[in-house]
Amino acid sequence: MKYGLNLKPTAALDFLALGALVHRLDPGIVPFRKATECQIHVSGGEFNCAANLADCFGLKTGIATAMVDYPIGDLIAERVRAMGVRPFYKRFQHNGVNGPNMATVYSDRGFGMRAPVVFYNRANEAGALLKPGDFDWQAIFAEGVRWFHSGGIFASLSATTGELILEAMQAAKASGAVTSFDLNYRAKLWNIWGGPEKAQSVLRRIVANVDVLVGNEEDLQLGLGIPGPEIKAKSNLDPAAFLGMIDRVVQAFPNVRIVATTLREVHSTNRHTWGAVAWINGQTHLSPTCELDVYDRVGGGDGFASGFFYGLLTGEPEQEAVNLGWAHGALLTTFPGDTTMATLEQVRAFAKGGSARIQR
Repeated sequence: MKYGLNLKPTAALDFLALGALVHRLDPGIVPFRKATECQIHVSGGEFNCAANLADCFGLKTGIATAMVDYPIGDLIAERVRAMGVRPFYKRFQHNGVNGPNMATVYSDRGFGMRAPVVFYNRANEAGALLKPGDFDWQAIFAEGVRWFHSGGIFASLSATTGELILEAMQAAKASGAVTSFDLNYRAKLWNIWGGPEKAQSVLRRIVANVDVLVGNEEDLQLGLGIPGPEIKAKSNLDPAAFLGMIDRVVQAFPNVRIVATTLREVHSTNRHTWGAVAWINGQTHLSPTCELDVYDRVGGGDGFASGFFYGLLTGEPEQEAVNLGWAHGALLTTFPGDTTMATLEQVRAFAKGGSARIQR
């Protein structure tokens, strides 16, 4: 058992995620109130990890999710195929008027001292309609899955999505898969139907089945109700506040073997200092830090998680796994969109202290 995890050496799928697919409209640095055009990015906190692990890292991945049979669904399904992710769809028919829909996320990038802005249209979202019984987990896991992942964004969508995650987590554990969960606390989504109290009642039940947890100190406090630390961080790059909560996390959830998060000091929209930290089976591992010139920050955290998961799935030393996650998350912020355009060679070079010098 490396890292305190019992990882299968091989399986039909290295990684399976459960979550909602969305399309993000991106007008660049122009705010929506003045926008005349925008790019469309296919995304989803859980899907992003599967897409990154397939496209950059070459692993066999899948996504269990809702799909609506209409043109926006076709657009999204094409991107899932292009990223090399195997879909397990619960299909819905669009009525031609009001859904069910594939959710829309609106996100302008901001610039300089003007921060990015994110808002949603998740009305009658197909992903929120997913419920226990919609997927044949026994059949899916019977093929062999090494790692199962979901997250707090999907859990926040409705009263049934958290129950579906719990059903899937229990099936994953029964099959011998490692389980991970990204808390990804989104106040706008939870506040629609209960806020932090509802989030904690849902997420604590899920995390009781989780081996690897991703989330910062705010996620741990708001999502799980873990008391804040007495240790005061000197800055957002100081891991003291995060590490000060680990004993309480493990006391509440003794099944958790790994807790990891990114560290980010935001100087302006386009200039960040970037790091990461992980507590792995009792030991702390801190990444290097770097100065980022950010093109599009959305998806950077998922970029870290997927690179970190890759390191663990391939048996890298603990410090190297953290560095791979840190490097991939950094690179992801230099591309448009929510999913990777990096190569494994670029990630490994940056993890070893690479630079922006031209590659000839």
